[in-house]
Amino acid sequence: MPFSHHSHSGQFCPGHAKNSLEEVIQAAIAKKMRVFCLSEHMVRCRQDFYPEEIVAGGTEAALIENEARYFAEALRLRDQYAQQIEILIGLEIDWIRPESFMLIERSLSRFPFEFFVGSVHHMHEIPIDYDREMYVQAREVAGGTDERLFADYFDAQLDMLRKLKPPVVGHFDLIRLKSDDPDQSFTQWSGVWEKILRNLDFIVNYGGLVELNSAALRKGMAEPYPKAEICKAFLVRGGHFCLSDDSHGVDQVGLNFHRILPFIDAGDLHVQLTLDFFGHESALSQ
Repeated sequence: MPFSHHSHSGQFCPGHAKNSLEEVIQAAIAKKMRVFCLSEHMVRCRQDFYPEEIVAGGTEAALIENEARYFAEALRLRDQYAQQIEILIGLEIDWIRPESFMLIERSLSRFPFEFFVGSVHHMHEIPIDYDREMYVQAREVAGGTDERLFADYFDAQLDMLRKLKPPVVGHFDLIRLKSDDPDQSFTQWSGVWEKILRNLDFIVNYGGLVELNSAALRKGMAEPYPKAEICKAFLVRGGHFCLSDDSHGVDQVGLNFHRILPFIDAGDLHVQLTLDFFGHESALSQ
């Protein structure tokens, strides 16, 4: 169980995760990981706060301070545990609308993060992975069907890819999580499938990695993010993967890796054990 490249802690992702950042790192060490990447969420505008953040009276200023405390603590822990594990300090960005670029640029310029995970968690400014009710709201805005929402999602993802060229593309097909049938094939909708292939081509062309994210398994799906059909299409194009648990607490560190490893072997997928983030130039570094 050598590595994971996407993680969160309750200390800096309250409401969505559990445990302190140090406890999460200790769990990774206990599971004999060689590389563990930290990727707490970036600052979002108040209009994009989740329900629990609104109830708690959260502010954008508080999120900015939280980001600063996260980076400082991550540096401290990286030094403290340097003899036991390699820690990379990164950020998971949230692409919500074109104006998100300014917030992302601000976060990535304030601190020397070593990498970032490019993710889309919202469609039409509505969270699509929070609960079924919000997913349905986003679907109605898209036109009332999963097919139309999926098409919009992969268009938004392409916008994010073009603007940011993220080193790691997070949970590529997250859109299926709250859909009517999360395990259905994307190929049933030719227009959606063409958009998927288009995005994969773009990722290969700039040298990005698609994460194999085991979180889909703990959420009840039969395959990780992305589905095998997407992985095969990416592999044919010369794409490469990294492995992530997308853990939100110590109990999820390395969770279901025993199920994802056979998935990797069956697909003969090229998974990088450690990432050459320093050789990758995102759009923000150019």
